Amino acid sequence: MADLFGIGLTGLKASQTQLAVTGQNITNVNTPGYTRQSALQSTQVPSFTGAGYIGNGTKVVDVQRIYNQFLTNQVRTATSTNSEVKAFQSQLEQLNTLVSSSATGITPGLQSYFDALQTAIEDPANLPARQLVLSQAEGLASRFNTVQSSLASQNQFISQQVGTLADQASRLATSIAEYNDSIAVAASNGAEPNDLLDARDEAVRQLSELVGITVVPQGDNSVNIFVGSGQPLVVGNEASRLSARTGASDPSRVEIVLTSGNSTQDVTSLISGGELGGLIKYRDDVLDPAMNAIGRLALSIASELNEQQGQGLDLNGNAGSGLFNDINSAELVEGRSRARANNSDPNAKLNVLVSDTSQLSTSDYEVVFTSATEFTVRRTSDDSVTGPYDLTSVPPPELDGFTVELDSGGIAAGDRFLLTPTRFAAAGMEVVMDQPQELAFAAPASVDTNLDNRGTGTMSQPTLINGPAPIDPAALQGLLPVELSYDAASGELQVTGGTATLNPSPLVVTPGQSNSVEVTVGAYTFSMSLTGTPKDGDNFSLNFNTGVADNRNAQVMSELQSAKVLGQANGAEGFSFVDGYGDLVQRVATYTAQARTEAKSSESVLVQATNNRNSVSAVSLDEEAANLIRFEQYYNASAQIIQVARTIFDTLISTIR
Repeated sequence: MADLFGIGLTGLKASQTQLAVTGQNITNVNTPGYTRQSALQSTQVPSFTGAGYIGNGTKVVDVQRIYNQFLTNQVRTATSTNSEVKAFQSQLEQLNTLVSSSATGITPGLQSYFDALQTAIEDPANLPARQLVLSQAEGLASRFNTVQSSLASQNQFISQQVGTLADQASRLATSIAEYNDSIAVAASNGAEPNDLLDARDEAVRQLSELVGITVVPQGDNSVNIFVGSGQPLVVGNEASRLSARTGASDPSRVEIVLTSGNSTQDVTSLISGGELGGLIKYRDDVLDPAMNAIGRLALSIASELNEQQGQGLDLNGNAGSGLFNDINSAELVEGRSRARANNSDPNAKLNVLVSDTSQLSTSDYEVVFTSATEFTVRRTSDDSVTGPYDLTSVPPPELDGFTVELDSGGIAAGDRFLLTPTRFAAAGMEVVMDQPQELAFAAPASVDTNLDNRGTGTMSQPTLINGPAPIDPAALQGLLPVELSYDAASGELQVTGGTATLNPSPLVVTPGQSNSVEVTVGAYTFSMSLTGTPKDGDNFSLNFNTGVADNRNAQVMSELQSAKVLGQANGAEGFSFVDGYGDLVQRVATYTAQARTEAKSSESVLVQATNNRNSVSAVSLDEEAANLIRFEQYYNASAQIIQVARTIFDTLISTIR
């Protein structure tokens, strides 16, 4: 009977344990990261009797997690990918709306400006029409300012968010290290601490939402965690720290550093996966090129329109002044060069002056000095290196549409500078002209045909193709007029009054066809065409223009709308303002569409991986309810064994009495 009592008691204990484990599963059904547990039973060592071995009941030998490492790894990987794609998409959606919206996009502003210019061309002396051109120019500059401000705000948000996420990742790394320590101590007792393991796995999963990680299990049940290309974040019970700091080469950017003991490493370029990876990827692959593209467009528009303004005359007979502020103003030049913090002279500055907007790219550049005067230049977009260049050369070396000069301070070998020729240009774009009379719609010269000409020859109005910008009206007026006469004997067009040079020279006229005529007077070269059939002695006069109703320079300005003035580096054909901005809009739209597709795909993968993991490890209330009934019956049956043993014992005692 003692054996029967013992067997019944082991059953009671085992059923109590099973009920406790079932209750634990049920109460943690909504606990994040909880893994279903199961109690494993085994028979007690039997006792030998004359009739053979008789059992001594049961015992619970272990409480195990129903856990699959492979499925858990899949969830972790899918979580990291999904977080990265969602962070990338979230920022892209904002940019896509910004650049494509009719309210904030650049294209509507460009169209409105050129529409107003076309209206003014029809009546170039009309002051209200000229005022509309100025107003639309201000609206265009405002759009550039707004886009740049929005992009700067997005960059600031990314910087703040990177700092917040890095701190969260560091706290989770510290928690994981503490779990490692607690698990190692608990496991030394010979059993796995299931709840601690669940808590650590959930912390690791949360960390994977923030940054891509590699998890390496160790023999003492701890895990080591690495980021980037193998930089240790958690090793045993020691955790390193991720943090954000102002960029050494670019103070407008934050970089992520990993601090381990006294060692600090910049891991920004190594980070991938998770929300941090998505933000860094967006900043490097989309935001920076977008800011540079917008800046390049702003520089090109300002440069081209200002230059053409300088080729004409305003209503007061003066050379056209700038419509927009100078693209090499002190304010714009100030933001184009940034010295690395550890340079030999922290006050040393370089001046980056834009010399040809048609040659500008959308890349940043890193300047590395190999001596006090020589340097090489690395284009960050493709890592191509050019040089060496001499900082003291005259004229200064010209790179992709810009030159580099020393502004102040001293240079030593090893010094580095980050050049951003276009990044901040849109923020500084503004209209500096305030009087509509100052719009230079008139061309500086005109051609008059002598009324006594006998032939049918006609000469088109001249186009200034070369000259100082802005022109010098007084100097040009002193050089003109120039008289041109046709000599039938030689068949040539000749200069008969004034001082000028013809190109080609001699200029042989083919009657009845269009003949190209270039006249150089002083520093000015004008292009015309002679058509029809002139007679001997027919005369044409190139004069200084005084007509206020002239619109020829305004027509050249209007043609800039479709002129290919961007992207002509390395002999490329180039593209127009609208095409340049359209390319940016198209690239952003393509990125956005891809991000949306990847977000849906990664979400599906994550759901599938989670379902696979849950099918093995998650708590099923239906199953646990059935277990409750089963183990309750088990408990009652074990209690009945004890009751039977008691009854037998009582009968035995009664018989002895």
